[in-house]
Amino acid sequence: MFKLITDSTADLPVEYLEAHDVGCLPISYILDGVTYGREKQLDWKEFYACMREEGKMPTTSQINPAEAKELLEEYIQTGGAEEILYLAFSSGLSGTCGNIGMAARELMEEHPQVKIRVVDSLSASMGEGLFVHKAVRMRDAGKSMEETARWLEEHVLNFTHVFTVDDLYHLYRGGRVSRTAAVLGSMISIKPKLHVDDEGHLILIGKVRGRKKSLSALVDYMEEKMGSWAEENREDCVFISHGDALEDAEYVRDLIKERFGFRNFLISHIGPTIGAHSGPGTIALFFMGESR
Repeated sequence: MFKLITDSTADLPVEYLEAHDVGCLPISYILDGVTYGREKQLDWKEFYACMREEGKMPTTSQINPAEAKELLEEYIQTGGAEEILYLAFSSGLSGTCGNIGMAARELMEEHPQVKIRVVDSLSASMGEGLFVHKAVRMRDAGKSMEETARWLEEHVLNFTHVFTVDDLYHLYRGGRVSRTAAVLGSMISIKPKLHVDDEGHLILIGKVRGRKKSLSALVDYMEEKMGSWAEENREDCVFISHGDALEDAEYVRDLIKERFGFRNFLISHIGPTIGAHSGPGTIALFFMGESR
């Protein structure tokens, strides 16, 4: 059986990673002059409190090739992994995927018995998490690494993201959206609706007046996009992530239950690496759809 590895931007709960034997490489961030990552952790609620109440502005950095090689080699040396499928953070948002690929090529030259396949999820947060989840289900069903990777690559644009943020300033500060979009987000009672496009970039696709309407708009988008994947979503799992806004995430879940009769959900917080750019109050919905 092959080894599945992803990075911390997938925002999957530790319990999920452990239960399904998924490795996770940490992507670090800096807050108030302190670097957090593999060696040092900060509770996620404290992280959001620093942003919301103290106005602190974290920054992030990608995994460099040397660091990626060191971390991956641990799975080879101590874990005995000879087949590794690495599911990476969108190349449209970070250079991490490319750096993982460089490290993988070097490791395969040094360890001829090892095969490492890197797949660009073109996804972020629990969209990347849903990408991992599909791979877990295929691996556990007995599919090979190549079969799993091929299916993911063929269906990567069926992993649909839609989200809303309380304040677009955080995305603008990180270079993820334009100044024009950020100004829009600062307008009173106007909430932006965004998605991740076919190249894995964050794109502003609309605006809604008021928080509740912006949450309902996420579910409207789901109805518009899922098409023939509706039964797949119903039988498998819909993912929802939040920036320290659990009640709003549960509100979206309940709307989906009421409208579509879906039963299975995974709700988790947005980790600091993504949260540094999306900010407190973000609500994101991930599901399989006809298109992004």
